[in-house]
Amino acid sequence: MPAAHRLHPRRAPTPGTCRNHKTMRLRLIAVGTRPPPWVRQAYEEYSRRLGQQLRLELIEIEPGPRSPGKSPAKAMAAEARKILSRVREQEFVVALDERGGELTTRALSDWLSRRMQAGRDLAFLIGGPDGFAPEVLSRADLTLSLSRLTLPHALVRVVLAEQLYRALSILSHHPYHRD
Repeated sequence: MPAAHRLHPRRAPTPGTCRNHKTMRLRLIAVGTRPPPWVRQAYEEYSRRLGQQLRLELIEIEPGPRSPGKSPAKAMAAEARKILSRVREQEFVVALDERGGELTTRALSDWLSRRMQAGRDLAFLIGGPDGFAPEVLSRADLTLSLSRLTLPHALVRVVLAEQLYRALSILSHHPYHRD
């Protein structure tokens, strides 16, 4: 096996290996407080791999109350208030929504590089089962789709954390990502 393939892909890229990039904070503000244990385990694994250069903090929001046969508008409004109360004024906000724009992994890596150079902290938002209220989408600086498929919201946490780790590994020339 070639030496490059024997490297430890579980190690986080070394802090400072992404030149001209500032350490920034990433926060994932997600509606939902009871994901399955495998989701927590996978999310924590990729979050840990990000290391110190990109610290990813999870903030869980209690879902708004829903009743069968009733409009979800009140629940979405309650979730919007909770989400927006956790967003910091200076953060660049990314709403994860199936109707958002799509990026390839390489394009995400380039985008992340520009965000790191700017040095502005990021907040990624995951809505509730009915999506986001309009006021949340209007606060977002970017609306991004991780897939045109409808994904379980708990799985979105894992996919996002893994893609951020993959993007960082591209920036630091770590062998985790292969084209």
